[in-house]
Amino acid sequence: MVAKMADYAGACHRAALRADPVGSNPPFALRAGTWPRAAHGSADFRRGLAYPTVIRSAIWSKIMSRFWSPVVHSLSPYVPGEQPKQDGIVKLNTNENPYPPSPRVLAAIASATDRLRLYPDPRASALRETIAAHYGVEPEEVFVGNGSDEVLAHTFQALLKHDAPLLFPDITYGFYPVYCGLYGIRYEEVPLDAAMSVQIADYRRPCSAILLPNPNAPTGIGLPREAIGRLVAEHPDQLVVIDEAYVDFGAESAVPLVAHHDNLLIVQTLSKSRALAGLRVGFAVGQRPLIEALERVKDSFNSYPLDCLAIAGAVAAIKDDAWFQETRQRIMANRQSLVRALSGLGFEVLPSVANFVFARHPSHRGADLAARLRQRGVLVRHFQKPRIEDFLRITVGTEEQCSRVIALLRGLI
Repeated sequence: MVAKMADYAGACHRAALRADPVGSNPPFALRAGTWPRAAHGSADFRRGLAYPTVIRSAIWSKIMSRFWSPVVHSLSPYVPGEQPKQDGIVKLNTNENPYPPSPRVLAAIASATDRLRLYPDPRASALRETIAAHYGVEPEEVFVGNGSDEVLAHTFQALLKHDAPLLFPDITYGFYPVYCGLYGIRYEEVPLDAAMSVQIADYRRPCSAILLPNPNAPTGIGLPREAIGRLVAEHPDQLVVIDEAYVDFGAESAVPLVAHHDNLLIVQTLSKSRALAGLRVGFAVGQRPLIEALERVKDSFNSYPLDCLAIAGAVAAIKDDAWFQETRQRIMANRQSLVRALSGLGFEVLPSVANFVFARHPSHRGADLAARLRQRGVLVRHFQKPRIEDFLRITVGTEEQCSRVIALLRGLI
């Protein structure tokens, strides 16, 4: 392997010299220790030659990639929001709940620790029964997984790979095209309208299935249940998947429609409105044939996606409806105050029914504002993508966190 590395390093060196011969501004120098730091950053020195970090990474990637499966070369993995390690950061970039979970959740997790030596229930029956009772469906119409991302991943593999393309919005959750690349699924992106909204009529085109987040992310704009019902009715031979990760903050859930449509699957998470992002619990609701497809994929991958602590905590979270109602109402009230304050600073704020807002200022680039907020200890999310590159997605935090971001923005605008 060392010999292969040396050969590849030599090839990189010769190619660089051909591109920029010594005497102009060499990418790296022949003499030991003469790397031009000001132009290229720090260097790694290896036996008399200076190799920059990027060259070292390229060498290792080239050598190790010979073991990769073909699909790995074509993957563009999803990049999650930053999780800072330092204290004192106002974290408004990943749409987490700013309030702690229900005290009943903590008590349930503590009481479940005596079962850690045992495998968890592979069917998570207690959780499925609790979800079913809460939403008025049967336990056999509920599927649970390790966060809604895993539920979605199984949905892509079990239900969305067909000859005709899958449809979803062009501005939406970034994991959707990643799953398509991983599982080899054809897809078409349907543009949002000029107001950044989903138009049901735009989905009247040949397809195998339709996937819509409601509310959409990162826009926060939701569709009424009646519109979802029309979409499902217009496509009786195509599956419609509604990703309701943010539905509890003011949108209408389509779960009541499941009883009337065998082509409808609803996906939700306990990460946002139940403040359990760190526990990783998601679920789907649909008629039994759809749920069975998900179970077949799950049991061919991992029979135990939820541990006993996650099951106990999730059951307690769903049962504590008083805590759920109180905290989501606080978040919605904070959102209203945040929207009013941002509008007062001249921001255009899209109408959100999620636990975040999507806003841009006519006189400032989104990337610049995000960077300047970060320098001051506040993280928000910026997407370098056409049509939304000047928007900031700002998670609705506590009253104090929202006040701080507004105060900082007031000084920056």
